[in-house]
Amino acid sequence: MRDSEFTRILDWPGYRVFRHEIDESGKSLRLWVRRKGGNRKLICSGCGRKFTEAHDYYQREVRDLPWRKYRTTVIVELYRVCCPECGIRIEKVPQLPGKSPCSKDFEDAVGLACESASVRQVARQFRLAASTVRAMDLRYLERWNATRRKDRLEQLGVDEIYFGKQMKFITVVSNLETGEPLWFGQDRKQETLDEFFRTQLNATQRKRITAACVDMWRPFTNSITQWARNCRIIYDKFHILQHANKAIDEVRRAEFFRKGGRMRGVVKGKRWLLLTRWMNLDQHKRQQLNHLFALNRRVMKAYLLKESLERLWTYRYEGAMVRYLQSWIAQLRWQRLAPFQKLAQMLVEHLDGILNHVRYAAS
Repeated sequence: MRDSEFTRILDWPGYRVFRHEIDESGKSLRLWVRRKGGNRKLICSGCGRKFTEAHDYYQREVRDLPWRKYRTTVIVELYRVCCPECGIRIEKVPQLPGKSPCSKDFEDAVGLACESASVRQVARQFRLAASTVRAMDLRYLERWNATRRKDRLEQLGVDEIYFGKQMKFITVVSNLETGEPLWFGQDRKQETLDEFFRTQLNATQRKRITAACVDMWRPFTNSITQWARNCRIIYDKFHILQHANKAIDEVRRAEFFRKGGRMRGVVKGKRWLLLTRWMNLDQHKRQQLNHLFALNRRVMKAYLLKESLERLWTYRYEGAMVRYLQSWIAQLRWQRLAPFQKLAQMLVEHLDGILNHVRYAAS
């Protein structure tokens, strides 16, 4: 084959193969590549400024896509430019992403293979180390993320994930309409979410956000109020019901220590039964709860209050939602259930964020 035929097969725009070497015993192919005569525009890899004169040049070896069973290595001539802003920098070449020892086509093939196979399988397929495959896959995803069309962000979701004692919490920001995670930040401070608004969104994008679903963590609400002025804060139903579960668990523990002797055995071991919704229990577990309720009236009242609170999110009008919450709080009178009285006070303090659930749905 002639060098011109190798150039057409390699398909690097603006470059030509001027020498090739085939090792049949080692199943390897080496191609020497340089710029074509009319391709004289050199781009600074730092600032993107264009130049016509080079400071010097050198050769760089990169691995390219295999040609059948032959492992292909491309030796490309690269230029350095003398940039008045960046100094002496390497030229920017679209086929060579960064300082990677592989071409962009090869990295794209590895990243595409990682979409349907594990890292170890891809590493065996391309005869690479697993850490190298992970690095290539990360660069492939970064390039894909930079060029893809991103959905309009109007409904924001903010939550945290617990990662253990060392890393503790990671803040996760997602698009609620598409369910796509947008950003991850270490810790769950106000400064963490401030970094997302400052670095990931411009002023126009921040104005487009109309609703944000969060838990009752004050640093998150403070950050959203500061950066997204047009946004309604909606408190997540799941986290509110988590507080209700904590309240009934406190009632269970208090009754365990208050009761003595054989009565403690009735309450002991019933935690997960009390935290599970009635509709998700089978007949045997419902009979166990009914036996517990017959012996302990406070636990029964706490369970009914916990179950009835979920009905709050079935209303579609603000007035009906307020009336139901008032009637739910009224049931606490004379019940002597301190954890639920504390829960009721928290609901009243965060009433505006709870009512935004129906306000945003109606708008």
